[in-house]
Amino acid sequence: MSKDSSQTALLWIVAAGFFMQSLDTTIVNTALPSIAHSLNERPLAMQPVIVAYTLTMAMLTPASGWLADRFGTRRVYFAAILIFVLGSLCCASSHTLGQLIIARVLQGVGGSMLLPIGRLAVLRSVSGEQYVSALAFISVAGQVGPIVGPTLGGWFVEAVTWHWIFLINVPIGAIGLFAVHRYLPRSTSTTAPPFDVIGCALLSLCMIAFSLAVETPVQTHRAAWSSGLFVLGLAAALAYIPYAHRRTNPLFKLRLFSEPNFSVGLIGNLVCRIGSSAVPFLVPLLMQLQLGYTPLHSGMMMLPAALAGTVAKRWIAPLIRRYGYDTFLLVNTVIVGSAIVAFALISRGTPVALEIVVLALFGAANSMQFAAMNSVTLKGLSHEDAGSGNSLFSMVQMLAMGLGVSISGGLVNLFTAQLDSAATGFRLSFICVGVITLVSALVFRRLDVTPPTVAPVGRTATESGR
Repeated sequence: MSKDSSQTALLWIVAAGFFMQSLDTTIVNTALPSIAHSLNERPLAMQPVIVAYTLTMAMLTPASGWLADRFGTRRVYFAAILIFVLGSLCCASSHTLGQLIIARVLQGVGGSMLLPIGRLAVLRSVSGEQYVSALAFISVAGQVGPIVGPTLGGWFVEAVTWHWIFLINVPIGAIGLFAVHRYLPRSTSTTAPPFDVIGCALLSLCMIAFSLAVETPVQTHRAAWSSGLFVLGLAAALAYIPYAHRRTNPLFKLRLFSEPNFSVGLIGNLVCRIGSSAVPFLVPLLMQLQLGYTPLHSGMMMLPAALAGTVAKRWIAPLIRRYGYDTFLLVNTVIVGSAIVAFALISRGTPVALEIVVLALFGAANSMQFAAMNSVTLKGLSHEDAGSGNSLFSMVQMLAMGLGVSISGGLVNLFTAQLDSAATGFRLSFICVGVITLVSALVFRRLDVTPPTVAPVGRTATESGR
C-alpha cells in the first residue's frame, strides 16, 4: 500500500473512532425514558448512566498518551476499540440500572482512549504541513455524531428497542478493528517515563467526590453525606499541590497555572459547561415527560441546535478579531445563559416554531462559546506545556459534563419533591443551570485583554460539537 493510501486509511480509522465516541455521548439522551421504563426505574434516576461514562473518560484520558508510548499506538488503539465494543455489548445486555452503570464505565475506559490515541497516531504518521488538514477531516466525524445522535436514538427506540443505541457500535467497531489490524502502521513501544499514579489517583478521587457530592440532597442525612464528599474532594485537590511540587514529573505541572488565561479559562469552562451540558440531558426529558413528544420527535427537535452550532462555527474568528476574546465571551455567555433560562418558558402551549428558535439560538451560541473558550484557554501555553494543558483541559470538560447532568437531575428531583409538580421542577432547574452559566461571564471578565492574534479556534480532545 502506498504512503498516501495508508494515511487516508488512518484518517478514516481515527474518524470512525471519533464518530463512535461522539455519537455515544448524545444518542443515549433521547432513549433514557425508554431505558428507565424497561429497567423499572424513574427517568430522572438515570443520570448516573451518563455521569459514569463521562467521569470514567475524564479520569483515564491523561493515561492515554503514556499507554501509547509504553505499549505502542497500534496496539493500544486496537484495545480501545475492543473495550468500547465490549462495553457496548454489556450495555445492551443490562437488566438493571446497576449493570448498565458498570457497563457504561467499561465503555468509558475504551472511549477515553479513542480520540487521544487516534490524534497521536495521526501526529506520528502525517507530515506537519498536512496535520491541520488531517485534524479538520477527523473533526467532521465529531460534528456528525451529535447531529444524528438524538434522532437516531429516538428512531431506534421506536423502530426496534433501546438496546440498538449500543448495538450500533458493534458493526462500526468490528470494521474499525479490522481496519486497525490491516492498515494502521505498526509501532513499537518506547521507553516511557513513569506514570504519575498517585497524582492521577488524587485528581480522580477529587472528581469522583465532587460528582457524588453535587447530587442535590433531599433529606438531612444526604446533606451531611454530600458535605463530607465535598470536603474529601477539596482535600484531594489541595493534597495534589504539595505533591506536584515535590515530584519531578507530576501528572500536571503547577506552572500551567502561571499562564493567567489558562487558569481563568479553565474555571470559566467548568462553570459555563455545567449549564450547557445540562441542556442535552434535560430537554429530551422535558419533551417526552412533560410535552408528550415521542422519542423520535424529541430527537428531531434537537437537530436545530446541532445544525445551528455547525453553521455558527464560521462566525467565531471574525467576531473575536473584531471584539476580542473578553468582550465576545462576556456577551456570548449571556446569550447562552439566557437561552438556557428560556427553556423554562416552554410548555404544552408553546408553538413548535418558538421551541425551534430557542434551540437554534442555544446551539449557535453554545458552539461558538465552546470554540472560543478552547482557544483562549490554550493559546498562551508554551509548546512544552501544550500537551499537558490540553489533557487537563479535557479532564475539566468531561468533569463539567458529568456535573451538569448530576446537578440538573438533582435539581429536578429536589424541586419536584418539594413543590409536588414535575413541570415546575423542570422550569426552576432550567433557571438555576442558566444562572450558573451566566455566573461564568463574571469569570471571563478576568481574561487578559491584551489584543491577541486569534489562534485557530479548533477542538480539543473531547470537544465534539456538543
